[in-house]
Amino acid sequence: MAELMTAARMRRIETAAMERGEVTGLDLMERAGRGAVEQIVAARPAPGHALVLCGPGNNGGDGFVVARHLHARGWSVEVVTLADPDKSGGDAGTNRDRWRAIGPIAREAESTPPDLVVDALFGTGLSRPFACPDALRPPPGALPLRVAIDMPSGLCSDSGRIIGDGLAADLTLTFHAPKAGQYLAEGPEWCGRVVTVDIGLGMADDPGGPSLVGPPEGLGKTDGHKYAHGHALMLSGGVGRGGAARMAARAALRVGAGLVTLGCPPAAVIENAAQLNAIMLRPVADAEALSEMLSDDPRLSAVGLGPGLGTGDATRALVGAVLKARRPTVLDADALSVFADDPETLFGDLHPGCVLTPHGGEFARLFPDIAGRLAATPESGPAMSRIDAATEAAARAGCVVLLKGPDTVIAAPDGTVRVHAGRYGRAAPWLATAGTGDVLTGLIAGLLARGLAPGPAAATAAWLHVEAARRVGPGLIAEDLPEALPAVLGGLGS
Repeated sequence: MAELMTAARMRRIETAAMERGEVTGLDLMERAGRGAVEQIVAARPAPGHALVLCGPGNNGGDGFVVARHLHARGWSVEVVTLADPDKSGGDAGTNRDRWRAIGPIAREAESTPPDLVVDALFGTGLSRPFACPDALRPPPGALPLRVAIDMPSGLCSDSGRIIGDGLAADLTLTFHAPKAGQYLAEGPEWCGRVVTVDIGLGMADDPGGPSLVGPPEGLGKTDGHKYAHGHALMLSGGVGRGGAARMAARAALRVGAGLVTLGCPPAAVIENAAQLNAIMLRPVADAEALSEMLSDDPRLSAVGLGPGLGTGDATRALVGAVLKARRPTVLDADALSVFADDPETLFGDLHPGCVLTPHGGEFARLFPDIAGRLAATPESGPAMSRIDAATEAAARAGCVVLLKGPDTVIAAPDGTVRVHAGRYGRAAPWLATAGTGDVLTGLIAGLLARGLAPGPAAATAAWLHVEAARRVGPGLIAEDLPEALPAVLGGLGS
């Protein structure tokens, strides 16, 4: 899994490397600017007219290095600064002076349309609203390649939210490691394409930040008896309300649970029996019957519930019975919404083996104060992020919280955070259709049954969910997802 940087963590890593004497700030700036130009030239080999926008801090210092190296490669370079260039100090001031030995620094852009605009105004660590003067924007009619140095100005590197104004990029060249804000919220929309430039830093002194979920390993194994792969129980709603749970159960079976049983009200047994073959079926009249089933069969190794259950007292009782049994459990949809008026009751019964999978609306009902702060317009940086929200929610609930979205955040109560980004090359917008969240519930339940811990199960399920959707493509309906899993799993190997 790739590490995701926050601004504070990036500063700590840089500072630690400099304190050990491994590198100087001037070295890092030179490496960043030189590496950025390598990527710019790869994207646009023919020299042209470049407009380089330099801010007052270290991001501006990177910009001066970019200007110098572009000039050396035959570009016509125009450097424009946001503030009085003489106020730049330290390493940025040194690189300002190096540029001045080559060309001038202006306060307004020329009228000549540029072929390239380099945004080195504000990078990571934006702390106040950004207001970009019109004088620093490309002239009307210009269609340049827009390149951001580390972050597009105005975009919070921790949250992916715009603070004030913003400058969109076609290509964002980020240093050392991806930034969280490049994958969260509005980040992908403003960053364009993201390329990481190596500047020779390690991470050993500052481990444990958010990580980006990648392909899982070992899921293709099929050795052993079926019970070695667990037995998942999926609970269904009544007559005419079983489709969501059937899809979830099928997903649990496809992802490798050894056995899957659908538990439903007695009146719905015939309806479900007509549509199930490999999935077993058990009547579950009420919460008391469910408690007896779980007590009598310890081989039921994971439970999923919520899709299609309804939001009445019976659902609350079913949730209570499952949580009392202390089995690995995934709660979704109605199993969450039924506690909207009393989330503390749910939190009091949860245990570390649980996974909650709210979408934005369900999250707001369970954690209204956290959701309210997340929804507020940011006035300073770092802005509150979906990582912050999910982390706080997981600590309060005492279990894993998977906050759904194109930027799905999986947070554990110990502070471990994983981000699955269905963005950039992994975008699957056709997942926004009815029933796909129910399939995700089944994937998590199946992986819990196989013995994965809650955090890894949720993260792996999120990756498989998107990968299956990408296999199907536009026109996807939720029933397609379980059927796409064999090809996905086969591609992972053993």
